[in-house]
This record gives sequence, structure tokens and C-alpha cells, in this order.
Amino acid sequence: MKKIINSKEHIIEDMFRGIAFNYQDRLTRIGRTGIFCSKKRKRDQVAVIGGGGSGHEPTDTGYVGEGMLTAAVCGQLFTPPGADDIFKAIKTVAVPAGVLLVVKNFKADIESFNRARQRAAQEGISVEMVIVADDIATERLDRKTYTLTKRGVAGTVFVQKILGAAAASGMSLKGLKTLGDQVAESTKSLGVALSPSTITNQDKVLFSLKEDEIYYGIGIHGEPGYRIEKMHSSERLAIELVNKLKNAFSWKKGETFAVMVNGLGSTPLMDQFIFANDVGRLINLYGLKTPIRKVGNYMTSNDMYGISLTFLRLTDPQWLTYLRMPTDAYAWK
Repeated sequence: MKKIINSKEHIIEDMFRGIAFNYQDRLTRIGRTGIFCSKKRKRDQVAVIGGGGSGHEPTDTGYVGEGMLTAAVCGQLFTPPGADDIFKAIKTVAVPAGVLLVVKNFKADIESFNRARQRAAQEGISVEMVIVADDIATERLDRKTYTLTKRGVAGTVFVQKILGAAAASGMSLKGLKTLGDQVAESTKSLGVALSPSTITNQDKVLFSLKEDEIYYGIGIHGEPGYRIEKMHSSERLAIELVNKLKNAFSWKKGETFAVMVNGLGSTPLMDQFIFANDVGRLINLYGLKTPIRKVGNYMTSNDMYGISLTFLRLTDPQWLTYLRMPTDAYAWK
């Protein structure tokens, strides 16, 4: 396994240092942690924090900036940050208006963020949590019981953008929690892998595929998908993903969506744009409006060759306004 690294033991620390070096004009790294804060954070608005394991870059550091996340807290490769680091991030950016945590729906992530939230509450910090569970390859999340069934994937980026813009516009913590749950519920994603993701520091691949096989519904940590079959054209991949999303939304002609074609790590932009063209033809066929269209690497899975497709139903025109508001987060293109 050939990689541009120095040592397997220090890959995450070296990456954190590279991020801190390259974006020193807008990000502050807290000590030797995986916590990165916006240099333009304001004390008169709710702080919004995202986070999770490394290996999904540019998630989550790429979405820290004015008008998006106040801070991101990152763990080791495919491992969520510990509660201590999350608590430190909360303490670092805590403001009287409160703190909102945006968490992907994975059991270990939710447990870590919940422990940190409870510690913060004991110190009088108002903290709410929005859980994103957009992967339609798995079951739906019960938001009242936090039943852990449905994975959080690339749709998280849309949720973070809307919440960051709403916070910058002065929305209260309670309002952001309500908004976040609504946007998360309106966001759905599905992916397909052509090759597995890897754990670099262990020289380990997370699943295996034959040269001519693809895997629908695979998770961003190599979690099982729903079907392996022979490789075929981009057009047929688009038909599979779009039709699954169509069934999940039960959309009607004339509805408005934000759309994201997301490379999963090793997918060339050429392939992504070819796939986007096929998705676009289906969108036109179904008569949907898509004022927001994103193509690129937004949430990856270390080394995976594949693609995911996210649709966000824009049920409120204000959501489109929030998506269009400026941010200096380096990965929101």
C-alpha cells in the first residue's frame, strides 16, 4: 500500500499540522488536539460544532469558518473524538447563546458527544444536539429515543451549512435545534463503492470486491451495503441511486432540491462530472428544480473509489438563502 506519509503512527498528527499550516489565516488548532476553531467566531451568536473520526476529509475541518461551523473536533482514523476533546471544544467556543452539536449517526460518535454534552450542562453551558442520519441504505432514526439505526453521511454537510448560516443570522439555540432536525429529516443520501476504504496505519482494507464488482449502500467506514453486482455504466449507477432516492422522498414534479454528487476519496473529478451529467438528465426527466448543485469531495472514506448522491428537499425557501450565504470554510466550494 503506497502512501505519501512519514510514519503510520503519526499520519493523523501530521495531517492536523498540515491543515493548521495551510489555513492558519482562518483556523486555530487547540494544542495537539484535533480541535480546530474559526478565527472569526463571534460571541453574540450560537456556536456550532461538528466532528467525528478522521479519514473523511475535508469533513469536518473543511467546514469551519464564518457562516458555517464555529469549530470541529476530529478523532483518529475512523474513530470518533473522545468526550474529553469534545468537552474542550465546547468550553473553548462556549458563548451565552449556547452551543449546538451536529453529530453523524454512529453509536460511538453519539456516545462521545452525549458524554461531553452532559459534562457541559453540569457547568451551566446550554448545549443542544442535532443528529444527522441521511443514509437511506439503512433504517430511519427515531429522534425521540435516539435509536441508532441509520448512518450519517454526506448530507451532514448541507445540515452544517444551513445551521451555520442560521446561527450567523442570529437564530436562537432552540430555533437551531428545531431547524437542524427539520433539515436532517429532509436530507437523504445513498452511495456506491467500486473499491474499499483502507485503514492506512494498519495496512487494512475494510471489505473486498472483485475487479468487476461494485457495492451499493456501503458506509463511510466500510459498513455493509445492500447489494454487490457487476460493474456497469455511470448511467445505470445514476438510475439506481436516483430511483432509490425518488422512492424515499416520493417527490413530485416541480419540487425543489439541493443536490450533492460526492466523491468518496479516490474518485477522479472526471468520473464525478460524468455521473453528475447522468443525474442531471434524470432530474430534468422528473421535472425537479435544483438551484443548489455540488460536485466534488465533501465527505470521503479514506481511499475508497466510489460516489454518493445527496438530495435535500428545500421545503422552506429560507433554507436556500442559508445555503447561498457566504462562508470562508475552505471546503464549501
